[in-house]
Amino acid sequence: MRFVARSFALIATAFAAPVMAGIDFSHQVVPILKKHCAECHTGAKKKGGLSFNTRADLLEGSENGAVITPGKGAESAFIKLVTSTDPDEQMPPKGPRLTAEEVKVLSAWIDEKLPWEPGFAFNQAGYEPPLRPRDVALPEAVDGRNHPIDRIIDSYLDEKKVPRPAPISDGVFLRRVTLDITGLLPSAEEYRAFVADPRPDKRALRVRELLDNGQAYAEHWMTFWNDLLRNDYAGTGYIDGGRKQISAWLYRSLADNVPYDRFVRELVAPGPEAEGFINGIKWRGNVNASQVREIQFAQNIGQVFLGINLKCASCHDSFIDRWKLDECYNLAAVFADEELQVHRCDKPQGRVAKAAWIFPELGQIEPEAPRPERLKQMANLLTSPENGRFTRTIANRLWDRFMGHGIAHPVDAMGTRPWSEPLLDYLANFTREQKYDLKKVIEHIVTSQAYQSVSAIAEEDMASDRYTFSGPIARRMTAEQFMDAVWQMTGTAPTKMDAVVQRGGTSTTANAAPAEKLTARWIWSDADFGKAPAGKEVVFRTSFKLAGGSQRAAVVLTADNEYRLWVNNKEVAADGDLAKPETIPLGPLLRAGINHLMIVVKNGGQAPNPAGLLAELRVQDAKGNNTAIGTDASWEWTESLPDSRAKFPDGTMWRPAVEITAPVYQRFGEQVRVALASCLNETTAPIRAALVKSNLLMRTLGRPNREQVVTTRPAIFTTLEAIDLANGKLLTDLLNQGAAKINAAQPDASQRVTDLFQNALSRDPSAEERAALEMLATGAEPNTATADLLWAILMLPEFQLVR
Repeated sequence: MRFVARSFALIATAFAAPVMAGIDFSHQVVPILKKHCAECHTGAKKKGGLSFNTRADLLEGSENGAVITPGKGAESAFIKLVTSTDPDEQMPPKGPRLTAEEVKVLSAWIDEKLPWEPGFAFNQAGYEPPLRPRDVALPEAVDGRNHPIDRIIDSYLDEKKVPRPAPISDGVFLRRVTLDITGLLPSAEEYRAFVADPRPDKRALRVRELLDNGQAYAEHWMTFWNDLLRNDYAGTGYIDGGRKQISAWLYRSLADNVPYDRFVRELVAPGPEAEGFINGIKWRGNVNASQVREIQFAQNIGQVFLGINLKCASCHDSFIDRWKLDECYNLAAVFADEELQVHRCDKPQGRVAKAAWIFPELGQIEPEAPRPERLKQMANLLTSPENGRFTRTIANRLWDRFMGHGIAHPVDAMGTRPWSEPLLDYLANFTREQKYDLKKVIEHIVTSQAYQSVSAIAEEDMASDRYTFSGPIARRMTAEQFMDAVWQMTGTAPTKMDAVVQRGGTSTTANAAPAEKLTARWIWSDADFGKAPAGKEVVFRTSFKLAGGSQRAAVVLTADNEYRLWVNNKEVAADGDLAKPETIPLGPLLRAGINHLMIVVKNGGQAPNPAGLLAELRVQDAKGNNTAIGTDASWEWTESLPDSRAKFPDGTMWRPAVEITAPVYQRFGEQVRVALASCLNETTAPIRAALVKSNLLMRTLGRPNREQVVTTRPAIFTTLEAIDLANGKLLTDLLNQGAAKINAAQPDASQRVTDLFQNALSRDPSAEERAALEMLATGAEPNTATADLLWAILMLPEFQLVR
């Protein structure tokens, strides 16, 4: 167990960092520093050797040493100087002194280790990023490295006098690129085959194979886009209609690799399936003027697609960049159905916003046009080939995703000078030239030698104006990657998903049943379904004949509130979630001749309330012919309940079901209709973490609630995570379940160690590692020993990093 303890200590040390702060830097700290300190300590002015231009400058201190002690406000020389009454040392030396409240804010800011707005600098006004695309002249190739990215990077490294990073091994490449493109670990079998493959172009071929796996690609990148587009499967607004999922549209767009410009146009000028993004969240009660849906629209469009922070400008003229209050409100007015009154710091200003695009150089919106037309005009301006900001932003996000650091960094601060303007311009142009095919952009990045290089050590100051590229930076697995990896290694993936999506590599397949043909109807035992007694149980049944058996069969159903499904006198499924229709494969359960379907429905609640059942069975015979059997008035019902063998009491009476109509059930019927399109196209791929609601472990590991746009997850390892990984019941149960499966599949302890290392790390264990891990099995119960072995491997930084 000493190996286990050492593993835990290693990961805790590797990720140890301060917890993020709660002080509002932009609104609380910046105004104070501008008022009292900027005159002498920002821009070119550096009195006493002290500069406030950036966080790093401030931490460098003055000619007399450090003035800030992070985490210790009261002890910092800065606080002592601004509170001093000695005229020879007090700061500022003239003008109004800081108020007690201002001192309190600055002291708390230092206590919280100086949280700083990403990309902000007091002296940044000198750089304005270009709007339109710019041509890039590629440098000459060096040492036969002809890839355009490598030609730019090699020239950059030579100019900075930084050595070229060494290449990575085949095993490291395979693990890195598989996690990056599909979010999954390569299996031990894939690792062995790839390492043994003698083809010189095997890496490029592997990249194409991964990108061609449309289902794995879509289900991994759902995480990225769910974060960016505030999409989730539960949370604020979903129950009361104040928020709407876009999951089905998003999954299909990713699976079909919809070009990025069209993808964005469908989000900005959407149909019903995609409107959840621009509609934002309707918060309950009274909210600040900067949180209404119209302002959310402006903030989200600016942040997600242009890397512009409009949150400050949604309250007042921005303290941190050039954007003005009216520019934010005018963009918000594009979305508004009614006149939008401009508010400053939540106070009305007596004027109305006028719909306008924030880059008039590219064109303008007709403010008097109907809202759908305004949105369409804005979508076209946003995705215009002349809008270089649009392509630079997505190219920068993808580079950050694969390389651990944006070219302009942070990624939401596209007004920050990039560390390589030619590289950012080149990738933006490449995106446009490839007709906005993001898979081609990804392929271009990961086939470069820059990507296939040994990981560099992250720098403390990662702002792009101070960062020097020396190789890709190792990144933490996302919470979803970690969960998928654990489920892969232990065979414990969930059997149900929460995302209402049609799984598969593309949205249409040859055998898909037409989604628009729902034959089923909601049914109940009588027309007075709206006042069904709480706890009432009703049994529904139907029979059907198959001439020659079934090739494929599945039923999609939901019930208010609970159901138990029986097929040919065998109970096969049960569920109690009305909002999530289930798809149950039935192929092996059906037979030639007469088949019997029975569903027991139980109403919930404490008082009489609506109850109903909606189910549709799709059967495909060996010739590919589809048959639909849906709930309708031909079904029968009884209140008598069956025994465990599906036998009913003598004299049981069966009556015809009643078809019912209720607006409350409309959206659930729509979900059944969507699920029918893929119910016969069964996938054996395990359910992915991106398709289920967040659990406690995923939340601990950084999966956000997505009530705000999230473009960067925490890179630090917290104490809470350490505790949950060490003692959390969820992970412990998964490892215990997986241990039994692993031992049954591989009884040889030494081979188990090899297989687990190859599955987890894409390499073989060293002799020392093998000896240490095999010691875990000495004298221990086999399943316990394997669970400990799994835990020890999962806790290694090498496992938890994409490196």
